[in-house]
Amino acid sequence: MNGKRGFASDNNAGVHPRVMEALAAANTGHVPAYGDDPVTRRAAALLRGQFGDEAEVFFVFGGTGANVAALQALLRPFQAVVCAETAHVNVDECGAPEKFTGCKLLAVKTEDGKLTPRLIEPLLGRLGDEHHVQPRLVSVSQPTELGTVYTVAELSALAEFAHARGLLLHVDGARLANAAAHLGATLRELTAGAGVDVLCFGGTKNGMMYGEAVVFFDRRLAQGFEFVRKQATQLPSKMRFVAAQFEALLAGDLWLRNAEHSNRMARLLARELEAAQGVRLARPVESNAVFVSLPPRCLEELRRRYVFYLWEADARLMCSFDTTEEDVRELASAVRAVVG
Repeated sequence: MNGKRGFASDNNAGVHPRVMEALAAANTGHVPAYGDDPVTRRAAALLRGQFGDEAEVFFVFGGTGANVAALQALLRPFQAVVCAETAHVNVDECGAPEKFTGCKLLAVKTEDGKLTPRLIEPLLGRLGDEHHVQPRLVSVSQPTELGTVYTVAELSALAEFAHARGLLLHVDGARLANAAAHLGATLRELTAGAGVDVLCFGGTKNGMMYGEAVVFFDRRLAQGFEFVRKQATQLPSKMRFVAAQFEALLAGDLWLRNAEHSNRMARLLARELEAAQGVRLARPVESNAVFVSLPPRCLEELRRRYVFYLWEADARLMCSFDTTEEDVRELASAVRAVVG
């Protein structure tokens, strides 16, 4: 195994030691399966402490499963999801939302990955027309796939716009912790407080081994979700091991410290790269993602030393909870070498 920390994805990082300790601690004795255990109850209570007492919490295996199950619970096959063209549900889930919900995704071109009421409005002209798919839900990634972050005001405006037209607002929060850290906002302010209807809250990219939580902020929308989760193959039998990881993240604000660190490393990387001649930041750094433009020959040479993904023609560099300043400066030095 290559122990070198890279910048391809925060999924590539290992498990935070405190999360690993929590997994080991949960691995004692027998408890009832499928979530009827004390660890799951404690973790759900911690999530309600973050999101509000009315929140309904369901643990699942992964991000795609969380998104698919949440959408499946809220939509009928003749309805549609409005999302950014760059949204994870549109470009990185292999068509799973459409396959398993039967719904159409209406992808909107954006400048910065963020939807606005003005961009959504043109898609709503055929509401009520039986010949056309019916938009029912607006889905946003927070942060977006371009690393940009919706402010509380922007989310509130989207929620108000959607609800006034009979639509729901779903947040794909695989990196919600990074958005909260960037804004200095609470998780509740970014979700229930902004009018969000359902959230898929990620832990895998923030120090967990695996696991996500689907959180409904209107209990009526959660009715029957336990059956949807089971049909969607997202019901963990040994749920305590998902729950234990969330407990470790939430009990002492480890979720926030991890996110603050990965964001800080991204800002440091951006400063180091901006100082290099021939390097340009392609997008503002608002989370743990850095998008950088390099000449094609430099990209090719850099990829011989580092694994990273391209977004269009730009390099996407992701920082993680375990990225160090040494890692950042080593990468920056490699970039300076190839552009020099």
